[in-house]
Amino acid sequence: MSIELGKFNQLEVVKQVDFGMYLDGGEEGEILLPSRYVPEDCKVGDILNVFLYLDIEERLIATTLTPLVQVGQFACLEVAWVNQFGAFLNWGLMKDLFVPFREQKMKMQVGKKYVVYAYIDEESYRIVASAKVERYLSKDKAEYLSGDKVDILIWQKTDLGFKAIIDNKYSGLLYDNEIFSTLETGMKMKAFVKQVREDGKIDLMLQKTGFDRVGDFSKVLLEYIEEQGGRISLNDKSPADEIYAVFGVSKKTFKKGVGDLYKKHLIILKEDGLVLANSEVK
Repeated sequence: MSIELGKFNQLEVVKQVDFGMYLDGGEEGEILLPSRYVPEDCKVGDILNVFLYLDIEERLIATTLTPLVQVGQFACLEVAWVNQFGAFLNWGLMKDLFVPFREQKMKMQVGKKYVVYAYIDEESYRIVASAKVERYLSKDKAEYLSGDKVDILIWQKTDLGFKAIIDNKYSGLLYDNEIFSTLETGMKMKAFVKQVREDGKIDLMLQKTGFDRVGDFSKVLLEYIEEQGGRISLNDKSPADEIYAVFGVSKKTFKKGVGDLYKKHLIILKEDGLVLANSEVK
């Protein structure tokens, strides 16, 4: 049996001691799970899902806590402190995550957040992080189709829009003129693939192209108004960011949907919102 440092592992409890439980680490020997992380009613023979990392003394140790990033993943983390060797990021564990100076694009500052990639340093066998995330993104051409739903992490602002990390593997771009809400580095959200270009670059969008067809969004809007009891406080004069926060569509798409429902006599336009035409709410 081999264990994976910096990831979750399914390990068997083999010994109970006053200060915790020892787990079977195979070739690595027994691994301590300190008392503070031992589940209630845990006993020898149980199989636990634990995260493995190195403690302050560089000893292999287990925890049932979930870190903010695992080895092989990207995340946006805050700098807890710095010293003459590098920066240390808060990743939700007792021991902070180290970023050597050589892995920083600019000198990291306490209290600020940075997008990093976690990996195992081959020389020291330590879990470390790098802010030079480009080198860890896949260079292969993605096999996405237009309209595919993906998970993204907002990475950095550019002149064209926002770069995002797609499915913890690829780089993509959201264009400014297609963004209708406030985005910030570190945000996680769903997005849709607009296209994969011939050169492999991926264009993203935050709303599915299908909503550009008025009928599609009209149905969504009508169902939402019904779910809200027949009235909503949004109308075609509402700010674009408020519309986007609720529906994930542009104000233009929203206004087209409102117009479609109004022409079909399904809604009534009010100064303070929209009301179903057949609703008792007026």
